[in-house]
Amino acid sequence: MLKKNYTKTKKSCRVTFKYANEEQAESAVLAGEFNDWSLTATPMKRLKNGTFSVTVTLKSGYSYRFRYVLDGNVWVNDPEADSYAANEYGEENSVVSV
Repeated sequence: MLKKNYTKTKKSCRVTFKYANEEQAESAVLAGEFNDWSLTATPMKRLKNGTFSVTVTLKSGYSYRFRYVLDGNVWVNDPEADSYAANEYGEENSVVSV
């Protein structure tokens, strides 16, 4: 799930990424174009109900590809992403547009 909160100037947007974690993963990381697909830069917090969440600030007017990485090696998409785009691995990436 994606929750967007734009600044008053609309130049940037705080996006909260939430993942339901039906797989019952122990850890999750948000990887995407905004952090060079890093597996360490944007760890997600596991909430009491087992879901994962993290908020990042993104520059408005762009679309960013991203995926969640569960337990360090399972790449999954956000089922409620704004759209999806093919990647070089024959799969799709989630896309958030701000």
